[in-house]
Amino acid sequence: MSQEGAVLPPTPPETVVDGEEGRSISDYGKDLFTFTLPPPSTLPEQVLDVDNATPDSHVPRDARLIRLTGVHPFNVEPPLTALFKEGFLTSPELFYVRNHGAVPHVQDENVPNWEFSIEGMVANPIRITLKQLLSDYENVTCPITLVCAGNRRKEQNMIRKSKGFSWGPAGVSTALFTGVIMADVIRRAMPLRKARYVCMEGADKLPNGYYGTSVKLNWVMDPNRGIMLAHKMNGEPLMPDHGKPLRAVIPGQIGGRSVKWLKKLILTAEPSDNWYHIYDNRVLPTMVDPDESSRNPAWWKDDRYAIYDLSPNAATAQPAHDEQLVLADAPTMYMTRGYAYSGGGRRITRVEVSMDQGKTWRLANIEYAEDQYRKYEDKQLFGGRLDMDWRETSFCWCFWNLEISVAELREAKDVVVRAMDESMNIMPKEMYWSVLGMMNNPWFRIAIHKENGVLRFEHPTQPALMPGGWMDRVKKAGGNLSNGQWGERVEGQEMETVAVEEVKEIKMTKDGLDKEITIDELRKHDTAAKPWFVVNGEVYDGTAFLEGHPGGATSITSAAGLDSTDEFMAIHSETAKAMMLDYHIGSLDEASRRILAQGEPINESTEPRPVFLDTRVWNKTLLHAKVAVSWDTRVFTFKLEHDEQPLGLPTGQHLMIRLRDPVTREAIIRSYTPISQTTQKGYCDVLVKVYHDSKERVGGKMTKALDSIPVGHWVEFKGPIGKFEYLWRGRCSINGQTRKVKRFFMICGGSGITPIFQVLRAVMQDKEDPTTCVVVDGNRLVEDILCKEHLDGFARDNVDRCKLLYTLTQGPDDWQGLRGRIGGPLLLEHCARGEPGENLVLICGPGALEKNAHMALKAQGWPDEDLLFF
Repeated sequence: MSQEGAVLPPTPPETVVDGEEGRSISDYGKDLFTFTLPPPSTLPEQVLDVDNATPDSHVPRDARLIRLTGVHPFNVEPPLTALFKEGFLTSPELFYVRNHGAVPHVQDENVPNWEFSIEGMVANPIRITLKQLLSDYENVTCPITLVCAGNRRKEQNMIRKSKGFSWGPAGVSTALFTGVIMADVIRRAMPLRKARYVCMEGADKLPNGYYGTSVKLNWVMDPNRGIMLAHKMNGEPLMPDHGKPLRAVIPGQIGGRSVKWLKKLILTAEPSDNWYHIYDNRVLPTMVDPDESSRNPAWWKDDRYAIYDLSPNAATAQPAHDEQLVLADAPTMYMTRGYAYSGGGRRITRVEVSMDQGKTWRLANIEYAEDQYRKYEDKQLFGGRLDMDWRETSFCWCFWNLEISVAELREAKDVVVRAMDESMNIMPKEMYWSVLGMMNNPWFRIAIHKENGVLRFEHPTQPALMPGGWMDRVKKAGGNLSNGQWGERVEGQEMETVAVEEVKEIKMTKDGLDKEITIDELRKHDTAAKPWFVVNGEVYDGTAFLEGHPGGATSITSAAGLDSTDEFMAIHSETAKAMMLDYHIGSLDEASRRILAQGEPINESTEPRPVFLDTRVWNKTLLHAKVAVSWDTRVFTFKLEHDEQPLGLPTGQHLMIRLRDPVTREAIIRSYTPISQTTQKGYCDVLVKVYHDSKERVGGKMTKALDSIPVGHWVEFKGPIGKFEYLWRGRCSINGQTRKVKRFFMICGGSGITPIFQVLRAVMQDKEDPTTCVVVDGNRLVEDILCKEHLDGFARDNVDRCKLLYTLTQGPDDWQGLRGRIGGPLLLEHCARGEPGENLVLICGPGALEKNAHMALKAQGWPDEDLLFF
């Protein structure tokens, strides 16, 4: 970028200047316009191979972008050097992208009719098409910098893993946005006096609903804030990843507030209740760890912790990471360069550089390219009025530079940069770690290494999972990155180290097995006859384990021919993982891995399904209600697809519930047995005992997550699974083999009552069923006994068929039932074996209970085929 004139691209986009159609900027010559024009841009035309197998197979992209969350969803930043070399404006193909899910597919012919609404607390609700927006309202053009709140998060993740993925320092980009001032549209809808917020909602449907957020109405109506509805970037229609065809653009605030694929503006008296507004884009207090944030949703619902305006931030682009300066050939002076920005319309007023770790500072030069646009009044640019001449607010980043002598660089350990804005907000030395890792803005430090006559420069980190950076080096060496000196040794003090925790890896593959398996071979084994499945790209044959799998054969056959990595890693123990080595048969080839990367199978039919559950497909269900039945137990009611749809869960079987972290996408999967009737339609009820953290142990990840999610949250169901099914009047199926029993001994504790309860209810509700049941339910306190009212009713109404025994380890003084743990003496008295094959023991509870019961019953001579663990 030239300071004296614009560097014009070879073929600038056409525009209209002062209403003179048919003339482009280039026709007027360089002297007429001194502001920066967009860099040369080559919009991608081809879909990358890696995207062909994803829901984004309609989106062409630039291969230079660095993917931060795997293949999909698309979250990327450009290489920092490439971003910086483009100058003040960023081409759309290199502009950073933050997508939470799939990109809505909008055909070009449908763009003019794209419709959005203004509703809520307005006197005149309206719906507007993009065509009407362009014809009925004035369009303006402004340069605006957008920044992801996660910019530089990788540095926080090096100190302590946050719940966010690892952005480097290039989650920032600038473009000329063209669109309509949002206030003009809202003014026509006539807001009511009590309206305080503008809630925005996009068209990107996600696991937790459509993406949405809100900002204050008075901000939107303030002309100095420049909040707009944009349809162009750098003179071209928005690309799909950037919100085609319409998005909100909110200068000075985090990018997460600039909703893409805009469909709704809703005026409200309170901030948005959208899941993504509440559980994303927040800086919680630093003492709130991931477990506490999951356990206590009040942290997320406190709007004091929501992020709006950006904080001052800066980074160094030159020298680049791993750049080398040969001292023998080096010039006398070296030019350091970088960027800086702040939020809320505040201008960066100083950038300071230190060569002695902050003891002394020197001022850098600052280039405000944004100011060049202020020189022009009422000029047309890219179909909108250049609306900058009257503004004093700052919407954009600036570039800084400082010449440093090579002799100083040779003697220095590092180069440190910090920035301050006009409100005297300044970047801190130390980072403020938070559970989402957002708004990271400590001093930006580049380490300098002297190596055989060469200076090598080292940035803090490299984005995503890329290795490199002084933080990575120091952490691997066991240095303490939190010691106030970036983990470096302080003269006169011993090196402070932090023990590097060894990650225990379980070997799941055979040595020397180099067989490659194609997708066609895999799919020949997608049936129950000989099921193959994939975990971490490796192929396993589950045939030999069909009969002995604790979750029943369905657990394996439902995964046949599929990538089961999430489910397997989330559910199975280290012991189970170690067993996988015996079933390993080869590795998927690269082409097949790409095909599987398109994701899980989905139900493509729009017709109502006869039952909700599917053994091979995860289906979304809505949390409809949450009722506390004790201090640590809840009944979660989930709504199925339609009111007449049964769940489709046989008696005695289970379903899997999956939750995904919206940021990390980590899958949490657990099996549960609903307590609602198997014949119930439209809804199902799941009884969950919430295991909170204590001094002795970490609580349950799934139960804490379920307890924290709000009503209206989506979760996913899959199933049924389980090797046992109660059929009718003593007949049951175990691993597909039918068996007739006369008596069930049901041993349970805590929330283990739920599968027991399901079978017991089926027996007791059929008055013609001759099967008898003995239930032994062990708990700590009376209030820990779940489903007690129903259990007591079954025993009271079926004296000849149901014997119910409670035992407590901490029963009150007036407790009339049994006392103590479930063990040998109790089971010997109440669980007599009887004739071989006539009785079956059903066991479900905590691990210790199951172990004790198993040992006691085996000592009494019970064979394994008569002991069934749910």
